Amino acid sequence: MPLVNLSGSKGRLVLSVLLFCAVIFELAHCQKDAQEQRTTPGRKPKPSHPKLGKSTNKGPRAVPAKPKIKATSARTFLTQVFNKGKFKKVGETISVQTGDTLELRCRGKPVQWSVPTYLEEDDDGRLRTVQHERYGLLTLVNTTGADTGEYSCYPMYCEDTDCRKEYDKAVKVFVFFPDPQELFVPSSEYYKVIQLRTNWPTLLPCQVTSPEAKVTLHREFPPAEVAVDGTEISFNVKRGFTIHRPRPYHAGPLYCVASLGNLRQSSTKYMLIYVNYPMAPPAPVIQASSGSVTVGGDLRVTCSAAGEQDVLVEFNWEYPGQQIGRPLNTQESITPVVGGAARQQSQSVLLVEEVRDVDQGTYTCTAHNLLGATSVSTTVAVVPKAKPKKP
Repeated sequence: MPLVNLSGSKGRLVLSVLLFCAVIFELAHCQKDAQEQRTTPGRKPKPSHPKLGKSTNKGPRAVPAKPKIKATSARTFLTQVFNKGKFKKVGETISVQTGDTLELRCRGKPVQWSVPTYLEEDDDGRLRTVQHERYGLLTLVNTTGADTGEYSCYPMYCEDTDCRKEYDKAVKVFVFFPDPQELFVPSSEYYKVIQLRTNWPTLLPCQVTSPEAKVTLHREFPPAEVAVDGTEISFNVKRGFTIHRPRPYHAGPLYCVASLGNLRQSSTKYMLIYVNYPMAPPAPVIQASSGSVTVGGDLRVTCSAAGEQDVLVEFNWEYPGQQIGRPLNTQESITPVVGGAARQQSQSVLLVEEVRDVDQGTYTCTAHNLLGATSVSTTVAVVPKAKPKKP
């Protein structure tokens, strides 16, 4: 390769250009080496652009408001509190000696209590309920046989300040307070009148203070013990005697007798009065003797209702003649219905004699029994007499 002559001004210019290019190349090479040294071997450097979904603004972030959650109560149960901090979960019934203190703890916040009516009306300051952080506490001191009854705890369902009882989650216990002097829960009534309603169970509330007492049912006149077979009449130590399907022969004065050891006592006397109660309000049917009546003729409007035997049905009428003071003239009767269950037909017939123009219009019959009333109507037209033909 021939040598280039670099002497002279042109040669110096060429050398200067070559030297400048060499310096630029060297600087670029050094910068690249430095960048490779800062990068972890085997990994590519991460891009410097901001992450998606996150704001690069350093100000405070807005926190979304949490939805308001309705307060619900935890599972509720009752425990009895004894001395020295002992607790026992209660069953359906418990017994507490008269004079001792009854303490019941009910889990829940908040809870409400229900106690026997006697205590609700007048507890003489012996009853106290307190709501703690996680449970409610009921305390009854100086207990007596009259305190016997059902004690209930209702958990409360709350939304803000609005609370209501959760009846389906209530827990209950029947508490007996055995009294050596009183086998029956005391009552201020010597006689109590109770209606016996057809097909409606009737309760005779012979409540005893001790579950160990033996209780029997008696008739006062004539004196006799009433059979309790568990079907027609049954006994529950927490409630008393129940007559499931009352009949007329159950009526009369009855009372209960309790015995425990050498003690034997009688309860309040119950005067049972039998009342025939219907199964439903009456369903009357109305019918006129004719849809149109000639002036001067007679009209009969019949209203009838079928129902249970010995169940009273009363009838009331509204008719056009009332406007002019036409007196009500009715005939009423009751006849048995043949066949099937014991039923009867009650009937009322409205009689309108010598019909006039004012008797035209709507006739309404309303049938009443102990369960309600039902009305039915019919319309009657009055036509003038036909004029006699001329001979």
